[in-house]
Amino acid sequence: MTNRFTDDLRAASEPDWTETVGHRFTKDLFGGTVPPEVMAGYLVQDYRFLDSFLGLLGAATAGADRLEARLRLGRFVGMVSGDENTYFLRAFAALGVTDAQHAAMPDTHATAGFKAIMQEAAATRSYPAALSVLTVAEWSYLDWASRAPRPLPETFVHAEWITLHNDEDFQDFVAFLRAELDRVGPPEAERCHDLFVRAVALERAFFDAAYEHPLT
Repeated sequence: MTNRFTDDLRAASEPDWTETVGHRFTKDLFGGTVPPEVMAGYLVQDYRFLDSFLGLLGAATAGADRLEARLRLGRFVGMVSGDENTYFLRAFAALGVTDAQHAAMPDTHATAGFKAIMQEAAATRSYPAALSVLTVAEWSYLDWASRAPRPLPETFVHAEWITLHNDEDFQDFVAFLRAELDRVGPPEAERCHDLFVRAVALERAFFDAAYEHPLT
């Protein structure tokens, strides 16, 4: 039995994939022990590329070749714009992140890289290219979040960041992304491989940066 296309892409991204999903940050998150200044800085940086992420979702929606795919992507845009965006705002309030701190914190190298690769993939107007970056962003998060032990941390800032990325709807969305990339990716295998591997490396760098650039 041959591997799925997405399995081959993940294998090509090693060791970054394994280092990402088993990162110190995810382990500290599971234990509710991420220092407040580290969690705050991480979330500020993650929120920085929300605009580029929504743009990438829009590009994927426009490039999709099936109505069913457009509908599924559109529902996910609604979740990100609603539940996930609300989580960010609540978390910033709980962590005491001020507007001034938010504005003053510069983008880390990994954040700038994520913005760039999302914009690059969107600009190709290629559905497989957009899927390659989206699949990394969501599948890698499902992979680490699915490893969370029970009980979850008491603090919602930690617990909800986990459950946003391992609930049933999110699992279904990742399954959809993988199936779509398996279906349309092989004719653009070289481009998909390049974007996928670079995106995984950025995921690892993003977790590293959380400890290197806490919010002060």
